[in-house]
Amino acid sequence: MRLKNIFIFTGLFCCLSLGGVAQTMEVGLNVGAAGYMGDLNQKNPVDFSGIAFGAYVKRNFDAYWGLGIHYNYGKIKDDDAHSSNANFRERNINFSTPLHELSLQVDFNLLDYFAGGGTKNFTPYIFTGVAGVLFNPKAVYQDQEYELKYYHTENVAYKNYAISIPYGVGIKYRISEKLSLFSQLGYRTAFTDYLDDVGDNYPQTAVYGHVDADHPVLINLSNPSARPELMNPGGQRGDHVKKDTYMFLHIGISYTFLSDKCFTF
Repeated sequence: MRLKNIFIFTGLFCCLSLGGVAQTMEVGLNVGAAGYMGDLNQKNPVDFSGIAFGAYVKRNFDAYWGLGIHYNYGKIKDDDAHSSNANFRERNINFSTPLHELSLQVDFNLLDYFAGGGTKNFTPYIFTGVAGVLFNPKAVYQDQEYELKYYHTENVAYKNYAISIPYGVGIKYRISEKLSLFSQLGYRTAFTDYLDDVGDNYPQTAVYGHVDADHPVLINLSNPSARPELMNPGGQRGDHVKKDTYMFLHIGISYTFLSDKCFTF
């Protein structure tokens, strides 16, 4: 319900903001990379593993403050088989998931900057907000893909959406009166531990993938290790950190609509 309310609120904000487009509305497009930290990557905060792109519409209130609606898509993945940690390689879990994020974000420019004015042609900035994210982790074993949410690999029926908190830093550079380039690095603390389908402990009973003509190999999805006897039922499977993190590294371009009644400096 909270996620639904965020989507409704951001939609209303967008409609109201477009009514003020004669003021200082800004639109932007961005591309880049997506990554994640969680039970398969516990230490590397810049482990980017897939593409990302997005768009936004924003209202600039003055040279410092702006409020916008952002949509971002990203693809994240990780694989124990490629880990430098021997215990992770024994665990042998892998996953990938798309991320669809809709967020309401507030920006703060550290310098007197605006695409239509201001005394600076560039500025560092910071941002934060609130977001909703959709995800759907999958794994591939023996060339077979499994949609993990439906197998309850830890006997947990988690939802495939969550609230997240975005925060990060960036830099903007004005290339003309209305056009700017920007680059930013943003992290999201997600209120779920299952972006990667891994959370706490091994289940007491093994969870096997479906077997049919297209999937003839029986796979223990909760414990795909080549040495399953090393992984005790009820023992630690994840890192016990209750919130996964995902991140976006973006570069982009923005266009600002200006009017004669635009704010002055």
